[in-house]
Amino acid sequence: SGWITGPYVEASGMKAKTLLAALSTAVIALAALLYLQTGPVQTQADKTVFEVYHSPDCGCCREYIGYLRASGAEVRVKHAENMQAVKERFNIPRQLWSCHTSIVEGYFVEGHVPLEAVRKLLDTRPAVDGLALPGMPAGSPGMGGVKTEPFTIYSSTNGVASVFMRL
Repeated sequence: SGWITGPYVEASGMKAKTLLAALSTAVIALAALLYLQTGPVQTQADKTVFEVYHSPDCGCCREYIGYLRASGAEVRVKHAENMQAVKERFNIPRQLWSCHTSIVEGYFVEGHVPLEAVRKLLDTRPAVDGLALPGMPAGSPGMGGVKTEPFTIYSSTNGVASVFMRL
């Protein structure tokens, strides 16, 4: 006799394997019905993950993190008391430094870089170490003020900077 027993199973003469097969079919049918009604479930794996290093006292860094999260990105916050050491660890040229450093899929993203530039980086996957928007320009994501000129986004390869794009 099978491991599923009870008055209904035994009374109907149904074998445990037959009942298990019927239950499995019902679960699969229910899952298919839910999928058709709701579409695929977006998991954390579908999100771009930003690991953001910043001083815990920096307000514009918190604003940039909010900008990333509002776009649907997953953000892992790393408070760092010594941001110079973080920037040196990721080989970011000093002339590109800003207030916070993000790591995204193996690239650094230095400062208030708009997501349009990050998307281009991740779509094209050039042989660079990362991107930077030096300083803290007004009107950039996470910064107050009004944008007064195009942002020049730089890429860096082995410590050498070059223009990646202008927004």
